[in-house]
Amino acid sequence: MILDLDRRRRFFAEEIEAVAKLRSPRLVDAFAAVPRERFLPAGPWAVLSDSAEGYVMMAGIRLRPTADADPARVYHNIAVAIDADRQLFNGQPSTIGVWIDTLELAAGARLLHVGAGLGYYTAVMAACVGPHGRVVAYEIDEALAGAAARNLATYETVDLRCGDGAGPLDERFDAVLVNAGVTHPLDTWLDALAPGGRLLLPLTAAMPAMGSTLGKGVVVLVTKETDNSVSARIVAFVAVYSALGVRDPAMDEPIGKALTAGPGRWQAVRKLRRDRHDPDGSCWLHRDGCCFSAM
Repeated sequence: MILDLDRRRRFFAEEIEAVAKLRSPRLVDAFAAVPRERFLPAGPWAVLSDSAEGYVMMAGIRLRPTADADPARVYHNIAVAIDADRQLFNGQPSTIGVWIDTLELAAGARLLHVGAGLGYYTAVMAACVGPHGRVVAYEIDEALAGAAARNLATYETVDLRCGDGAGPLDERFDAVLVNAGVTHPLDTWLDALAPGGRLLLPLTAAMPAMGSTLGKGVVVLVTKETDNSVSARIVAFVAVYSALGVRDPAMDEPIGKALTAGPGRWQAVRKLRRDRHDPDGSCWLHRDGCCFSAM
């Protein structure tokens, strides 16, 4: 059974590699090595039954149960509920896999993960950076953070903390992954990036009228070229649950307007400006001290 599950996990990893066009062999090996079922509630599991398109278009979230508690059931490109009542999920591997791949994690890298959930993708990234790397992970929900700490107890390079990750950080990171929708990158995260470091975050507008905390927006890659130069580019469209405690509600409307400007405007984004300036035609999404700009 162990060998069979190992083979299933390897096939799963290679299927995600093909579906998501992953470039990193380290990430593929990590998907093949980390036991997803250990970072989930006990099976049988509730999985998202909607198509990706239905999920993004807010057609309503529907769940279906797996046939049994065989761990092989979770080695597919599916989102698995970690708290069905609150509609919280261990996200779709091809989606999160692309985000991790974009960070280009190297052996020995230092990583900050905001929104660890039950720790599965934290463990995957810990496997990517290896025994000489370091992962600091935050989860704001106390119950999830407690479970994640237990799940990650054998991962010596992971430091799991309960919190929103907004407080001062006393170290620098080569990569930061924010796993929930925010309205802007926090100064804390930007200041903690080492030169050449990459920050990936979903930039979303909340939609409370839909009766959930789901938001829609874009995934943004921010790269600290030097201490004084920060580049930015839009990676993908996203629908994701909103982060708690770190959003600026005043930005929901400007983000919505920026999104309606269309892909042409998103794709023109090249820089994150942190200097204070008046908005002009080059600004795609302007906020004092944090402006996504075409120049």
